Amino acid sequence: MANNYLSKESVTDFLKTNREDFQQKLLSEAVNVRGKISDILEKGNIDLLKNAEMVAHYILENKEEELIEFAKVEGIAWAQHALTLAFKLEWVHAIRRTLWFFLYQYDEQNGEDESPRKTFFDLEKRINDNVDQFLNNFFISYSNYKDEQLLSQKKLVENLSVPIIPIHSTIAVLPLIGMIDSYRVNALEEKVLMEISSMRIQTLIIDLSGTAEMELDVLFQFKRILSGINMMGCKAILTGLRVELVRKIVDSGVEFDSLVEIKGTLQQTLKEHL
Repeated sequence: MANNYLSKESVTDFLKTNREDFQQKLLSEAVNVRGKISDILEKGNIDLLKNAEMVAHYILENKEEELIEFAKVEGIAWAQHALTLAFKLEWVHAIRRTLWFFLYQYDEQNGEDESPRKTFFDLEKRINDNVDQFLNNFFISYSNYKDEQLLSQKKLVENLSVPIIPIHSTIAVLPLIGMIDSYRVNALEEKVLMEISSMRIQTLIIDLSGTAEMELDVLFQFKRILSGINMMGCKAILTGLRVELVRKIVDSGVEFDSLVEIKGTLQQTLKEHL
């Protein structure tokens, strides 16, 4: 870090003129981020040093709208590339400390007398308010993007976990694979009833050959689904019941007999109905 700074009329000009020193001071303040600068640039095409300068200028020039908009863009960029919030938090605090350091250098370099207390605290409040404004909007933008991403993935998982396959104008197959938990059985209930109505399914073959386990509360929910299918005027057929699941159903006392027809295998059922 150079000891002598080039003086300019405004703080913004002072910062631009001493750009290299600003960057070095910033890196010295952000110990953990310093070693990740190149990785973040390569991974997310995010130039931390350049962006830090933009934030600093927006703060010093009191450009609140530009600062908020830039924070939102940054939030989405960091979320897209799964960059950690811990690094961003350290980096923004480093920008804050570096700004105050350069404000002191600017004041000393220009040989000004000690500023009146009110002027100093007004400046301190404005800078910290703007930094906090950037942080708040960055985190809100980051979180909103992540929430939308999770919701999109959740919907995709729901569709994949309830794959209703039409094999005839009025017949469809629902193969269920893996563990059926409370979350999945709720998605199952909603989609099955909607698809029966929209696809005008009269016979729904539910194949459980890929399912070995259901919790007791899920069994009761599954019975409710079968009841709903029945009330929709659709015939439900269960195929591929495995020994473990049959034992669980028998032990639980849950009875499906009046709501569903049970067949040994999917192949057998398809042969009969096609």
